[in-house]
Amino acid sequence: MNKTLQGIASLLGRIMISTIFLMSAVGNKIPNFNNVAGYMESEGVPIPQVMLAGAILFLSAGSLSLIVGFKARCGASLLLVFLVLATYFFHDFWTIEEAAAKQQQMIQFMKNLALMGTMVFIIANGPGPMSLDNRQTNKGS
Repeated sequence: MNKTLQGIASLLGRIMISTIFLMSAVGNKIPNFNNVAGYMESEGVPIPQVMLAGAILFLSAGSLSLIVGFKARCGASLLLVFLVLATYFFHDFWTIEEAAAKQQQMIQFMKNLALMGTMVFIIANGPGPMSLDNRQTNKGS
């Protein structure tokens, strides 16, 4: 694949990956802060308002970092931490008895597992061309 197409594909991929996280923060968690914190408390999340504020920070900073490709490995690490905690607290299918609910939570768990894999991939390989990280590397050459 030529460098221009690779850069466009990498940028498009980063935008697509980040959309779920940014929309979760801006479209759900911020406008529904108290309701989300109450739900988190009902799921056993400790200090839910503080954890929600942290989640919003991690989601926003991590997704924007990936989109522009600035400190993308750090941004992916923030999103990975968010995913690990969210998956543990909210998609614990192994604790559910009812078959349909258990299957639904297993699907959500597997989706998050795939997203965790995406974050590990970005941490290992960086954001690719058309990123500020790559531009800074090229200027140093």
